[in-house]
Amino acid sequence: MTQSANGVKTITLNRPEKRNALSPLLIEELTAALHEAETCDCGVVILTGAGSAFCAGLDMEHLETMNARTPVEHRRDAENMAHVLRTLYDFPKPVIAAVNGPAIASGMALATIPDFTVAIPTAKFGYTEVRLGFVPAIVASFLIRRVGELRTRELLLSGKILKAQEALELGLVTQIVEQDDLMPTAQALAQTLLLNSPQAMQAVKRLLAKHAKRRLDEELEDAIEANAQQRSTEDFKEGVLAFKQHRRADWPSLKGRG
Repeated sequence: MTQSANGVKTITLNRPEKRNALSPLLIEELTAALHEAETCDCGVVILTGAGSAFCAGLDMEHLETMNARTPVEHRRDAENMAHVLRTLYDFPKPVIAAVNGPAIASGMALATIPDFTVAIPTAKFGYTEVRLGFVPAIVASFLIRRVGELRTRELLLSGKILKAQEALELGLVTQIVEQDDLMPTAQALAQTLLLNSPQAMQAVKRLLAKHAKRRLDEELEDAIEANAQQRSTEDFKEGVLAFKQHRRADWPSLKGRG
């Protein structure tokens, strides 16, 4: 869902009944909305979520269908995720994430890749993929640029959940504001940015994207392959099943040890 006013386009992830979990259709719609915003007359984009969550990550119902999918389909899914995150990273205009609730797994990437991240005090962040036997491969390339390798290892290997204040201290969040102030603060920041030269801001973003391009191209190709391969593993199948059944996973990769 998108709306434009006063030079600002607001893109809203609009699956509140699913906590805005990323289905293939929502990824496609978000990608299309970002491409449209590139060429429209807006100067700033705000990305937010409908309801009580920003984005809960990949849709579990979609993940449950993975067993029946082919390696080609796994790779296409991974490529689509990489494409939407890369589009957000390379976006030529300033982007503000207005984080209205939990931003988990790929949802955390959507919340922290933008140029500015404004969050409410109760927002939570975390790359929880390892808890499901999954690999947070694609998000890793973007996270390491924000917090460095040491923190990236900590967050991706632990699967820990960060409170908004912790994310602020790590530099993943720009500002924390109360719920009622979230969108007004994001809009006020957008209006401040609109006072700047749009050509100069685009030149800054283009320069930063160019600096990262060659290495990011290589990293994302590796990440897409790792992501696609992990979807076929027994640990991933068990992780998704255990999540669905609300139980602790019995990892197949542990069997036969000792």
